Amino acid sequence: MRNRVLGGTGVSVSPLCLGAMMFGPWGNEDEDESIRIIHRALDAGITFVDTADVYSDGESERIVGKALRGRRDDVVLATKFFMPMGADPNQRGASRRWITRAVEDSLRRLGTDHIDLYQVHRPSRDTDVEETLGALTDLVRQGKVRYLGSSSYAASQIVEAQWVADDRRLERFVTEQPPYSIMVRGIELDVLPTARRHRMGILTYSPLGGGWLSGRYRTGRDAQAPASEARSRLAGRFDMSLPENQRKLEIAESLAVLAEEAGLSLVELAIAFVINHPAVTSAIIGPRTMEQLESQLPAADVTLTAELLDRIDALVAPGVTVNPADNSYGEAELTPEARRRHP
Repeated sequence: MRNRVLGGTGVSVSPLCLGAMMFGPWGNEDEDESIRIIHRALDAGITFVDTADVYSDGESERIVGKALRGRRDDVVLATKFFMPMGADPNQRGASRRWITRAVEDSLRRLGTDHIDLYQVHRPSRDTDVEETLGALTDLVRQGKVRYLGSSSYAASQIVEAQWVADDRRLERFVTEQPPYSIMVRGIELDVLPTARRHRMGILTYSPLGGGWLSGRYRTGRDAQAPASEARSRLAGRFDMSLPENQRKLEIAESLAVLAEEAGLSLVELAIAFVINHPAVTSAIIGPRTMEQLESQLPAADVTLTAELLDRIDALVAPGVTVNPADNSYGEAELTPEARRRHP
């Protein structure tokens, strides 16, 4: 794989990033197989691994740490904090109190003395961004973290964080991790241009649209939401009684035809679409099995022609998310209710 530079950091990473959400009880409970998948990804040229403390309640981080023993220096290791890690309301969020504990827990589970990229999993409505950046800056200065990133931030939140970092002389977010796929293109309107303007690296998640672009959902098949605990709360995104999801089914059928004509699998087409965008550094793939990983790896070497990209645009226009429920950035701010009511 031909590596790319992560924003303005000077750090090189592979165009595919191995996402570890499916390693552990949320996905693959066979620890040995999960480790084999990680090793296969590294052997194939993947140098970027992304996980989070909340994935399988820390088990994903532990498995990743075990798999990287002896190979830690071969990868840029990213993890995230923010989501609830217990019943205590202070075991979550973006406060200094929680960050200083969460990072120690992640370091211990990962079996490392530093995290290359430490990301806020979601923006916090309850915490000043200065509080968050101040705590994270201390971690960088202590050598526990190399770089900072955000995830699912709206463009306005990206700008605010950049301004605060500059004004208060704090470490800034050097990456953003948004959802992006052929069916979820909302970030093309403002998130991608804004992040690019601030020289941020972009590592996108869900290039297969939660399975819609994997071939799982096709006409005539029983379309059900993924059964994993991690996605059980997303059932509305798979409710086939909704016209938005019926439209997604139609688009998946048309994309499968385009892929076949181009000599590609639908999976390869979908992932290649993401990493072919000039503002995207790396696409996070989240295989649960070795078979899934093998089906996704070839996308790293696929270049889509202008004609094929135009045909994709005819199915889903630039900047359009077919089902708005699939957008996970700026959720509270973007709902119609939030525009005229305040919590």
